[in-house]
Amino acid sequence: MNLRRAAILLATCLVATSPSLFAAADGSRLQLPEGAQVGIVVFEDLQCPDCARAHPELLRVAASEKVPVVIRDFPITRHVWAFPAAVLARWFGTQSPALEVEFRSAVFHQQPDIRPENLREFGEKFAAKHNLQLPPDVDPDGRLAAAVQADFDFGREIGLEYVPLVFVVGRGNDAPHWVEVTELEKLPTAIADMRKATQR
Repeated sequence: MNLRRAAILLATCLVATSPSLFAAADGSRLQLPEGAQVGIVVFEDLQCPDCARAHPELLRVAASEKVPVVIRDFPITRHVWAFPAAVLARWFGTQSPALEVEFRSAVFHQQPDIRPENLREFGEKFAAKHNLQLPPDVDPDGRLAAAVQADFDFGREIGLEYVPLVFVVGRGNDAPHWVEVTELEKLPTAIADMRKATQR
């Protein structure tokens, strides 16, 4: 799937329309988990259909290639439940990082059925399946919402203009190594090339 072309066709996932539409975003400041030499960084919106299609493939390739996936939130303003869903995902992340990813996957799978009025119920059912109880307020001090907002602001800073925005990032000894991947079928090749680049 060509993510750039799909993003053009699916206006629900567009962030802006301007002469510089889809100019390359700057991946030079992206970070990987400690100890990882190569990884995938993705900006996604939990209400975006393109993100829902890309998400399982990103996880599949990451598992196959044995690289981490760093998920950053970019909830588009007009997607009314994307931001609170991202906050919910962050709460599950406080229980375990794997549970956060599983929740995100569940949201994407059920995306067409989720509404602002049933998002909380969806979260409660997911929590119950994992022997957890969702607290009345999942973010009493606002830290989780601040983290989601920080991701959004960072996406703006680096020139993000659509989601999903996918990068392959490498840790090298010299300049930062990163490449934007717009066609998921090319992701394994991009990872292999990045491994070579970071070993030079």
